[in-house]
Amino acid sequence: MLPILKNDEIAPNIFEMVIEYPRLAQKAQPGHFVIVMSDTEVSERIPLTIADFDRKAGTLTLVIMAIGTSTRKLVRLKAGEKLPTMIGPLGHASELKNFGTVMMVAGGVGTAPVYPIARALREKGNRVISIQGARTKELLFWTEKLSAVSEEHIITTDDGSAGRKALVTEPLREILETKSKEIGCVYMIGPAIMMKFCAQTIVPFGVKGVASLNSVMIDGTGMCGGCRVTIGKDTKFTCVDGPEFDASLIDWDILLARQKMYCEEEKCSLNHYICNT
Repeated sequence: MLPILKNDEIAPNIFEMVIEYPRLAQKAQPGHFVIVMSDTEVSERIPLTIADFDRKAGTLTLVIMAIGTSTRKLVRLKAGEKLPTMIGPLGHASELKNFGTVMMVAGGVGTAPVYPIARALREKGNRVISIQGARTKELLFWTEKLSAVSEEHIITTDDGSAGRKALVTEPLREILETKSKEIGCVYMIGPAIMMKFCAQTIVPFGVKGVASLNSVMIDGTGMCGGCRVTIGKDTKFTCVDGPEFDASLIDWDILLARQKMYCEEEKCSLNHYICNT
Protein backbone atom coordinates (compact mmCIF):
# COMPACT_ATOMS: atom_id res chain seq x y z
CA MET A 1 0.00 0.00 0.00
CA LEU A 2 1.67 3.18 -1.24
CA PRO A 3 0.80 6.66 0.09
CA ILE A 4 -0.64 9.07 -2.47
CA LEU A 5 0.75 12.52 -1.68
CA LYS A 6 -1.00 14.41 -4.47
CA ASN A 7 -3.64 13.81 -7.12
CA ASP A 8 -4.61 17.00 -8.92
CA GLU A 9 -6.52 17.54 -12.15
CA ILE A 10 -4.06 19.59 -14.23
CA ALA A 11 -6.18 19.64 -17.41
CA PRO A 12 -9.65 18.31 -18.24
CA ASN A 13 -9.58 14.59 -17.33
CA ILE A 14 -5.79 14.64 -16.92
CA PHE A 15 -4.43 14.05 -13.41
CA GLU A 16 -0.99 14.38 -11.84
CA MET A 17 -0.49 11.78 -9.12
CA VAL A 18 2.54 11.82 -6.81
CA ILE A 19 3.21 8.58 -4.94
CA GLU A 20 5.66 7.85 -2.15
CA TYR A 21 7.81 4.86 -3.11
CA PRO A 22 11.48 5.47 -2.20
CA ARG A 23 12.82 2.13 -3.45
CA LEU A 24 11.33 2.52 -6.92
CA ALA A 25 12.26 6.20 -7.09
CA GLN A 26 15.92 5.24 -6.64
CA LYS A 27 15.84 2.91 -9.64
CA ALA A 28 13.58 4.80 -12.05
CA GLN A 29 15.04 6.12 -15.29
CA PRO A 30 13.48 8.15 -18.12
CA GLY A 31 11.52 5.83 -20.38
CA HIS A 32 10.65 3.29 -17.69
CA PHE A 33 7.05 2.42 -16.90
CA VAL A 34 5.15 0.89 -13.99
CA ILE A 35 2.10 -1.31 -13.58
CA VAL A 36 -0.56 -0.05 -11.17
CA MET A 37 -3.88 -1.42 -9.94
CA SER A 38 -6.56 0.92 -8.75
CA ASP A 39 -8.38 -1.03 -6.08
CA THR A 40 -8.33 -4.78 -5.57
CA GLU A 41 -6.23 -7.77 -6.53
CA VAL A 42 -8.58 -8.48 -9.42
CA SER A 43 -8.67 -4.99 -10.94
CA GLU A 44 -7.11 -4.34 -14.31
CA ARG A 45 -3.35 -3.85 -14.54
CA ILE A 46 -2.59 -0.42 -16.00
CA PRO A 47 0.83 0.30 -17.60
CA LEU A 48 1.83 3.96 -17.10
CA THR A 49 5.06 5.65 -18.10
CA ILE A 50 6.91 7.32 -15.24
CA ALA A 51 6.45 11.05 -15.77
CA ASP A 52 8.91 12.20 -13.10
CA PHE A 53 10.81 10.97 -10.06
CA ASP A 54 12.52 12.57 -7.10
CA ARG A 55 15.18 10.33 -5.58
CA LYS A 56 15.73 12.60 -2.57
CA ALA A 57 12.03 12.82 -1.71
CA GLY A 58 11.43 9.18 -2.65
CA THR A 59 8.50 9.96 -4.92
CA LEU A 60 7.22 9.05 -8.37
CA THR A 61 4.91 11.14 -10.53
CA LEU A 62 2.35 9.64 -12.89
CA VAL A 63 0.17 11.57 -15.32
CA ILE A 64 -3.10 9.79 -16.01
CA MET A 65 -5.73 10.58 -18.60
CA ALA A 66 -9.09 9.30 -17.39
CA ILE A 67 -10.62 7.66 -20.44
CA GLY A 68 -11.76 4.13 -19.64
CA THR A 69 -13.03 2.31 -16.59
CA SER A 70 -9.68 1.54 -14.97
CA THR A 71 -8.17 5.00 -15.37
CA ARG A 72 -11.36 6.59 -14.05
CA LYS A 73 -11.17 4.37 -10.98
CA LEU A 74 -7.52 5.27 -10.52
CA VAL A 75 -7.96 9.04 -10.62
CA ARG A 76 -10.72 8.85 -8.00
CA LEU A 77 -8.07 8.04 -5.39
CA LYS A 78 -7.32 11.12 -3.32
CA ALA A 79 -4.26 12.50 -1.59
CA GLY A 80 -3.97 10.76 1.77
CA GLU A 81 -5.31 7.48 0.42
CA LYS A 82 -3.11 4.59 -0.69
CA LEU A 83 -2.43 2.92 -4.00
CA PRO A 84 -2.81 -0.85 -3.58
CA THR A 85 -0.21 -2.02 -6.09
CA MET A 86 2.68 -0.71 -8.17
CA ILE A 87 5.27 -2.83 -9.97
CA GLY A 88 8.39 -1.46 -11.64
CA PRO A 89 10.45 0.00 -13.01
CA LEU A 90 9.74 -1.97 -16.19
CA GLY A 91 10.87 -1.77 -19.81
CA HIS A 92 14.11 -0.43 -21.22
CA ALA A 93 15.19 3.06 -20.25
CA SER A 94 15.67 5.71 -22.92
CA GLU A 95 19.00 5.94 -24.69
CA LEU A 96 20.65 8.92 -23.06
CA LYS A 97 23.77 10.31 -24.70
CA ASN A 98 25.01 13.50 -26.29
CA PHE A 99 23.46 13.58 -29.76
CA GLY A 100 24.27 17.28 -30.14
CA THR A 101 20.78 18.60 -30.78
CA VAL A 102 17.63 16.60 -30.12
CA MET A 103 14.02 17.31 -30.91
CA MET A 104 11.26 16.24 -28.53
CA VAL A 105 7.77 16.01 -30.03
CA ALA A 106 5.01 15.67 -27.43
CA GLY A 107 1.38 15.16 -28.33
CA GLY A 108 -1.35 15.53 -25.71
CA VAL A 109 -0.65 13.48 -22.59
CA GLY A 110 2.65 12.43 -24.24
CA THR A 111 4.09 15.58 -22.67
CA ALA A 112 4.42 13.66 -19.40
CA PRO A 113 6.87 10.95 -20.57
CA VAL A 114 8.68 13.41 -22.86
CA TYR A 115 9.63 15.69 -19.96
CA PRO A 116 12.04 13.42 -18.01
CA ILE A 117 13.72 12.32 -21.25
CA ALA A 118 14.21 15.94 -22.34
CA ARG A 119 15.60 16.84 -18.92
CA ALA A 120 18.05 13.93 -18.94
CA LEU A 121 19.19 14.63 -22.50
CA ARG A 122 19.86 18.24 -21.62
CA GLU A 123 21.90 17.09 -18.61
CA LYS A 124 23.95 15.05 -21.09
CA GLY A 125 24.84 18.26 -22.91
CA ASN A 126 22.27 18.19 -25.70
CA ARG A 127 20.56 21.23 -27.12
CA VAL A 128 16.85 20.43 -26.75
CA ILE A 129 14.15 21.67 -29.12
CA SER A 130 10.65 20.78 -27.91
CA ILE A 131 7.41 20.81 -29.86
CA GLN A 132 4.37 20.43 -27.63
CA GLY A 133 0.97 19.93 -29.22
CA ALA A 134 -2.62 19.54 -28.03
CA ARG A 135 -6.09 19.78 -29.49
CA THR A 136 -6.83 22.95 -27.54
CA LYS A 137 -5.31 25.28 -24.94
CA GLU A 138 -7.21 23.64 -22.07
CA LEU A 139 -5.45 20.31 -22.69
CA LEU A 140 -1.94 21.74 -22.42
CA PHE A 141 -0.04 21.06 -19.21
CA TRP A 142 3.55 21.19 -17.94
CA THR A 143 4.39 23.86 -20.51
CA GLU A 144 6.67 25.68 -18.06
CA LYS A 145 8.44 22.48 -17.03
CA LEU A 146 9.12 21.44 -20.61
CA SER A 147 10.19 24.95 -21.56
CA ALA A 148 12.64 25.00 -18.63
CA VAL A 149 14.59 22.05 -20.08
CA SER A 150 14.45 23.27 -23.69
CA GLU A 151 16.49 25.85 -25.55
CA GLU A 152 13.56 26.23 -27.92
CA HIS A 153 9.95 25.41 -27.00
CA ILE A 154 7.19 25.49 -29.62
CA ILE A 155 3.50 25.11 -28.76
CA THR A 156 0.88 24.10 -31.32
CA THR A 157 -2.85 23.59 -30.97
CA ASP A 158 -5.31 22.20 -33.47
CA ASP A 159 -7.70 25.12 -32.96
CA GLY A 160 -5.11 27.88 -32.52
CA SER A 161 -6.23 28.68 -28.96
CA ALA A 162 -2.60 28.63 -27.77
CA GLY A 163 0.69 28.94 -29.59
CA ARG A 164 0.58 28.23 -33.29
CA LYS A 165 -2.45 26.76 -35.09
CA ALA A 166 -0.81 23.70 -36.57
CA LEU A 167 -0.12 20.02 -36.18
CA VAL A 168 3.22 19.15 -34.56
CA THR A 169 4.48 17.81 -37.89
CA GLU A 170 4.52 21.31 -39.40
CA PRO A 171 7.21 22.91 -37.18
CA LEU A 172 8.99 19.54 -37.15
CA ARG A 173 9.31 19.60 -40.93
CA GLU A 174 10.28 23.27 -41.01
CA ILE A 175 13.10 22.81 -38.52
CA LEU A 176 14.41 19.72 -40.30
CA GLU A 177 14.40 21.61 -43.61
CA THR A 178 16.93 24.07 -42.22
CA LYS A 179 18.71 22.15 -39.46
CA SER A 180 18.52 18.43 -40.30
CA LYS A 181 22.31 18.06 -40.24
CA GLU A 182 22.36 19.37 -36.67
CA ILE A 183 19.62 17.08 -35.34
CA GLY A 184 20.97 13.88 -33.82
CA CYS A 185 17.64 12.35 -32.84
CA VAL A 186 13.90 13.05 -32.77
CA TYR A 187 11.88 11.61 -29.88
CA MET A 188 8.12 11.41 -30.42
CA ILE A 189 5.53 10.46 -27.80
CA GLY A 190 1.80 10.91 -28.18
CA PRO A 191 -1.16 9.35 -29.97
CA ALA A 192 -0.11 6.60 -32.38
CA ILE A 193 -1.46 8.45 -35.40
CA MET A 194 0.63 11.50 -34.47
CA MET A 195 3.77 9.42 -34.09
CA LYS A 196 3.11 7.71 -37.43
CA PHE A 197 3.07 11.03 -39.27
CA CYS A 198 6.07 12.33 -37.32
CA ALA A 199 7.97 9.20 -38.39
CA GLN A 200 6.98 9.77 -42.00
CA THR A 201 8.03 13.42 -41.75
CA ILE A 202 11.60 12.69 -40.67
CA VAL A 203 12.32 9.85 -43.14
CA PRO A 204 13.36 12.11 -46.07
CA PHE A 205 15.90 13.85 -43.84
CA GLY A 206 17.65 10.68 -42.67
CA VAL A 207 17.37 11.65 -39.01
CA LYS A 208 17.07 8.99 -36.31
CA GLY A 209 13.58 8.81 -34.77
CA VAL A 210 12.48 7.14 -31.55
CA ALA A 211 8.83 6.46 -30.71
CA SER A 212 7.41 5.24 -27.41
CA LEU A 213 4.60 2.71 -27.79
CA ASN A 214 3.58 2.58 -24.13
CA SER A 215 -0.09 3.12 -24.96
CA VAL A 216 -0.47 -0.31 -26.59
CA MET A 217 0.54 -2.34 -23.54
CA ILE A 218 -1.93 -4.40 -21.53
CA ASP A 219 -0.33 -6.86 -19.12
CA GLY A 220 3.08 -5.18 -19.22
CA THR A 221 5.19 -8.26 -18.45
CA GLY A 222 5.27 -10.18 -21.74
CA MET A 223 2.62 -12.70 -20.69
CA CYS A 224 -0.41 -11.70 -22.78
CA GLY A 225 1.07 -10.84 -26.18
CA GLY A 226 -1.37 -7.96 -26.56
CA CYS A 227 1.40 -5.45 -27.26
CA ARG A 228 2.94 -7.28 -30.22
CA VAL A 229 4.39 -4.88 -32.76
CA THR A 230 6.14 -5.39 -36.07
CA ILE A 231 9.57 -3.73 -36.11
CA GLY A 232 11.15 -4.18 -39.53
CA LYS A 233 10.81 -7.91 -40.21
CA ASP A 234 10.67 -8.86 -36.54
CA THR A 235 7.84 -9.25 -34.06
CA LYS A 236 8.56 -7.53 -30.76
CA PHE A 237 6.72 -7.13 -27.47
CA THR A 238 6.44 -3.50 -26.44
CA CYS A 239 6.61 -4.22 -22.71
CA VAL A 240 9.78 -6.34 -22.66
CA ASP A 241 11.55 -5.20 -25.84
CA GLY A 242 10.56 -1.53 -25.65
CA PRO A 243 8.65 0.60 -25.05
CA GLU A 244 10.86 2.72 -27.34
CA PHE A 245 11.62 1.64 -30.91
CA ASP A 246 13.16 3.02 -34.10
CA ALA A 247 10.21 4.97 -35.50
CA SER A 248 11.15 4.26 -39.11
CA LEU A 249 10.90 0.48 -38.57
CA ILE A 250 7.48 0.37 -36.89
CA ASP A 251 4.58 -0.99 -38.95
CA TRP A 252 2.20 1.77 -37.97
CA ASP A 253 -0.82 0.38 -39.83
CA ILE A 254 -0.70 -2.90 -37.90
CA LEU A 255 -0.21 -0.98 -34.65
CA LEU A 256 -3.20 1.27 -35.29
CA ALA A 257 -5.36 -1.73 -36.17
CA ARG A 258 -4.38 -3.51 -32.93
CA GLN A 259 -5.41 -0.49 -30.89
CA LYS A 260 -8.99 -0.96 -32.10
CA MET A 261 -9.24 -4.64 -31.16
CA TYR A 262 -10.95 -4.15 -27.80
CA CYS A 263 -13.04 -1.05 -28.52
CA GLU A 264 -16.37 -2.80 -27.95
CA GLU A 265 -15.23 -4.45 -24.74
CA GLU A 266 -13.87 -1.15 -23.46
CA LYS A 267 -17.13 0.60 -24.31
CA CYS A 268 -19.21 -2.06 -22.53
CA SER A 269 -16.98 -1.88 -19.45
CA LEU A 270 -17.22 1.90 -19.30
CA ASN A 271 -21.01 1.89 -19.73
CA HIS A 272 -21.34 -0.62 -16.91
CA TYR A 273 -19.05 1.43 -14.67
CA ILE A 274 -20.96 4.66 -15.34
CA CYS A 275 -24.30 2.99 -14.68
CA ASN A 276 -23.10 1.66 -11.35
CA THR A 277 -21.43 4.80 -9.94
